[in-house]
Amino acid sequence: MPPRAFPLRAVTALFLERQHLTRPRALPLTTRRLLRFVEDVGGLQLDSINVLERAHYLAVWARFGPYDRAWLDRVVYRRRLLFEYWAHAACLVPTTMLPWWRRAMLDYRVRHTGWSDWLRRNAKVLTRVRETVASTGPMAHADFEGRRPSGKSGWWSWKPVQHAFHYLWMTGALTVHSRQHFNKRFDLLERCLPGVNGCEDVSAETFRRWHVERSLHAMGAATEQDLTGYMTFPRFGPGVRRAALRELVEHGEVTEVAVEGSAARWYALTRDLPALARARRLPVVSRGTTLLAPFDSLLWYRQRVARLFGFDYRIEVYTPGPKRVHGYYTLPILHDGRFVGRVDAKAHRAERRLEVRHVHFEPWFAAGAAAPTGDGTVEQEAALAGVADALHSLATFVGGDDVVLRRVTPHRLRAPLSRMLVSSEASRRNA
Repeated sequence: MPPRAFPLRAVTALFLERQHLTRPRALPLTTRRLLRFVEDVGGLQLDSINVLERAHYLAVWARFGPYDRAWLDRVVYRRRLLFEYWAHAACLVPTTMLPWWRRAMLDYRVRHTGWSDWLRRNAKVLTRVRETVASTGPMAHADFEGRRPSGKSGWWSWKPVQHAFHYLWMTGALTVHSRQHFNKRFDLLERCLPGVNGCEDVSAETFRRWHVERSLHAMGAATEQDLTGYMTFPRFGPGVRRAALRELVEHGEVTEVAVEGSAARWYALTRDLPALARARRLPVVSRGTTLLAPFDSLLWYRQRVARLFGFDYRIEVYTPGPKRVHGYYTLPILHDGRFVGRVDAKAHRAERRLEVRHVHFEPWFAAGAAAPTGDGTVEQEAALAGVADALHSLATFVGGDDVVLRRVTPHRLRAPLSRMLVSSEASRRNA
């Protein structure tokens, strides 16, 4: 019997739903909504770049609009409803998922054999760091003395204490207690999350199946390539993820599906087949406009974004300035479920100003043509109004009273976007 077939549009609609982008910035943020969001997507990626705001703060803003960052910090570092670990990269993950991530921590001790030489040479450092934290409480690596090896640079030039903290964190001896100026302070895992002592360790096989299940849940339907690129930690060896997927198929928990226009094998959780069927009947896949941080979970695997949305996105933070095409820290513009462009912006906090340095609209959008996925055209005026509203919302979130618009590509869209910004600001003041 051939696999059940679904249009690509249904996969896109369910992906947006699982990423909480069906109605971006339409609902106020609550604890329950935050936790449901992070549980659905698998984690909030952390990143130190602060040209606008930290990535995890921006990801929450993209779904719920302006909110109090201090509130989110309390949820994480006081109430401990989320904790820091690796999922795609360094992330905030739900504490409800601690039993499974605990297995990743235990496996890290034997899986990452690249640590062997370092552990043998620095056993005393490791013991000293753990015992000092145990006796004194939360500490940062800067609280210890030590120097980096001379003549070296890069990640592996960390001083031994930094390596010790990282290893103890990844193996679950320590966890991130709090942050000061985004610098991690560590404490014993069991002191921060007492529930860990009552956790029954899941088996490695159970964890692998759970890992595939969580990724499929976050994406709605996915190829094996998508599963590899979405939650990238742990870095399972060749065939491990495939074996876990095969077991889930054999047990009836995962079903192979066909996606119209794609020759690849796609998979979905069996319980999600009705959701995919509903998604194919939706008149629109999403309604509203928002801006996504470069490290947003929707963008974790950019090849998937290209297949589903026809949107080629690259993070240019690490690209030399002269070689950048769109800007240093560009935020994709999601409007009614299509990516219509990207914004390069900077927050000037002292002047309370959001500088929009460059807005690049996609050529198909600027020409009034159909979206690359064939999902119809987009009304330009409504889209520009949505972009203007999102920019004012972002300015409010980062503490800006004014939005200053610089370049727009194509230039002929600058004047109408500028008018929409003025109109949006007036509406907000009269609200």
